[in-house]
Order: sequence, then structure tokens, then C-alpha cells
Amino acid sequence: MILLGGVTRLTESGLSMVDWRPIMGVIPPLTEAQWLQTFETYQQYPEYLKINQGMDLGGFKQIFWFEYLHRVLGRLIGLMYFVPLVVFALRRMIAPQLLPTLILLLILGGAQGLLGWYMVQSGLVDRPSVSQYRLTAHLGVAVAIYALMMWVLLRVGAGYLLR
Repeated sequence: MILLGGVTRLTESGLSMVDWRPIMGVIPPLTEAQWLQTFETYQQYPEYLKINQGMDLGGFKQIFWFEYLHRVLGRLIGLMYFVPLVVFALRRMIAPQLLPTLILLLILGGAQGLLGWYMVQSGLVDRPSVSQYRLTAHLGVAVAIYALMMWVLLRVGAGYLLR
């Protein structure tokens, strides 16, 4: 996920999706009419007006897909984490001292998605670039999540948190 976020940043694709629809945003534009509507919406924002003016639909699709994949991967990771967590917790298959940390990881993951949108919003106003502070916070939370996952892995691997 961090790598895909980096690719999104390096290809300057992050501002190509100008709305945040947590549920329906999973479905990309499917028809030519939907693509044109999405592109027309993008054309109203500073990134198009100040940097990508004259970009055609094909160029827009290229930058759109990186941001789309980044957002969908985040949702997929969240779902793939949430469902087993609930199932294993209900079956009491998680050591009691481990459960709060796993719930914290879930909360941090959700906060990461909200922070990502908060970051993108900063680039949709006047300047076609995101706030460096919000970008740093977004990356910082990603690194914190990764570090906490590694800490849990090492603790469980060493036998400290097993049932």
C-alpha cells in the first residue's frame, strides 16, 4: 500500500479523483459517458486548470487509475482485516492481551483513509498540490501502522501473545 501511495504521488495522480465516495467509489466509470462526466468534473479543479489544461480523456484515465487503485486497495485491506478480526474475536481465538492492539490497528487504518481524503482536499482548493503537512501526516500514520504490525508480528512470533 505504501508503494502504491508512492507511485500515486510520483505520477501526480492523487488529485485525479476529486470526490470521496467511500461506498460507491469502489465502482469506477464504466461507460464512455461516465468517463466523460468524471473528466468534466476533474476539469473544474485547479490541477486541470493550472497544470493539465489540454489533457485529453486518455491522459486523464492514466492518472485516474493510480489513485483509484490506491483507494480501492485501502478499502480491500480494511475489509480483509475487519472480517477475520470480528470472526476470530467472536470465537475467542485471539489472546485477550492482543485484541486491543488489533482493534487499534483497525482504527488507525480507518483514520488513515480519512486522513488521505483530508490530504487530497487540500489540493482541490486554490493550489494544485496537497499540503506538505497533511502529506507527512498521511505517510507518518502509514509508517506507524506498519511499525505496529511488525511489533505485533515479532511479539506473537516470540510466543508472548499466544493463547
